[in-house]
Amino acid sequence: MSRRLQPVVLGGDIGAYSLARSFHEAYGVRPVVVSGMSTGLVRHSRILQHVVEPGIDDPDVVVARLRAIADEHADADLIAVGSADWLVRLLVEQRARLEDRYTIPYVDEKLLHRLTDKEGFGDLCAELGIAHPTTVVHDVAAGGEPDTSELTFPVIAKAASTAAYHDVEFAGKKKVFLVDTREELVDLLRRVHDAGYQGSFVVQDYIPGDDSGMRILTCYSDATGKVRFSAYGHVLLEEHTPGALGNPAGIITQVNHEVVEQATRMLEHVGWTGFANFDLKYDPRDGRYVFFELNPRLGRSNFYITAAGANAVKFYVHEHVQGLDPDPRAVLGADVPLTASGELEAEHLYTVLPGALLRRYVLDDEVRSTARRLARRGRSTNPLWYRAETDPRRLAYLAIAQLNQWRKYAQHYPVAEARRLAWRGSA
Repeated sequence: MSRRLQPVVLGGDIGAYSLARSFHEAYGVRPVVVSGMSTGLVRHSRILQHVVEPGIDDPDVVVARLRAIADEHADADLIAVGSADWLVRLLVEQRARLEDRYTIPYVDEKLLHRLTDKEGFGDLCAELGIAHPTTVVHDVAAGGEPDTSELTFPVIAKAASTAAYHDVEFAGKKKVFLVDTREELVDLLRRVHDAGYQGSFVVQDYIPGDDSGMRILTCYSDATGKVRFSAYGHVLLEEHTPGALGNPAGIITQVNHEVVEQATRMLEHVGWTGFANFDLKYDPRDGRYVFFELNPRLGRSNFYITAAGANAVKFYVHEHVQGLDPDPRAVLGADVPLTASGELEAEHLYTVLPGALLRRYVLDDEVRSTARRLARRGRSTNPLWYRAETDPRRLAYLAIAQLNQWRKYAQHYPVAEARRLAWRGSA
């Protein structure tokens, strides 16, 4: 690389910090992290430069801020990435105003909107014969009541566009809702409508089982649309606070050729480029893996890949900044265990929780034993604990935050609830 690299990360959550850490580990650089407010996840960090931009919801403000940052780093190759769908959408929609200064490593706007819209994603799954929950799409802006004649309660309800949903607020707002009755669903959609949400809401068949039925898959496609790398993981437990509901809190990397083949078929069919992150769930009723949605980026829990030895941001730099062919061996090195088709084979535990708390919720004896074995062998990583971070104020914050996880799970997801969902999935 003839010029120095300068990453800029939009967002202030754990996904943003994980991206910054990955860039720091790979290249020894201090990324600029731009967030709407100061958060404990990036505050007092010694591996990044934190910029607070209260107008991060305003595209004009963000573009001006990014161009100002570019002026401060005129001697560098700049790359801008987002830690959430709405931030990626902002970068893609403003690409023409930024690409003279930044590399924006995402698909074009049309394809982005097609596959991140949950209705469009479901249509594509149906076209390709890929398992997807029975789905009803309700136009919230039009009002009225949804047609639930093809569904059996309880159901899952969520916004079709997470980017548009980001802009609305209402009492009881969650990322995903588990709705027990039609009356509850009608009330929820009324509240979403009154809050001003203009998109659609997706109401889906509920796949039984607790969090341990969830799976995660991340794929990287090169500039020609060919999938070159994939990393699959078994989710052990998700986060359960309303704002982060459904985000993985514990993952063990594994190999699943069947799931990778289906995702590859989808991505290559539409000509996807860059990273795609899939949420799936194992359906105990028929043994299928059901695809829920696609995120057009490295996900919030993206460090599960880097922790397993495959630093994911290297693909961005290798192909998009350096202009090189993203052969996984050339990108990641000869020591990373990969299949011939680029599937990551390493077994590693990623978690944002204290080990004892995570294992408390893992009800399968074999999986719990695997998690304990990986931790004892040093093959377990929490992205927030990084040896390069030495500021005592940050270390104190992290220690308190880890203790606070016990309270949050007791409040939002008691163990009894986890056991009830696990029983429902096995019944």
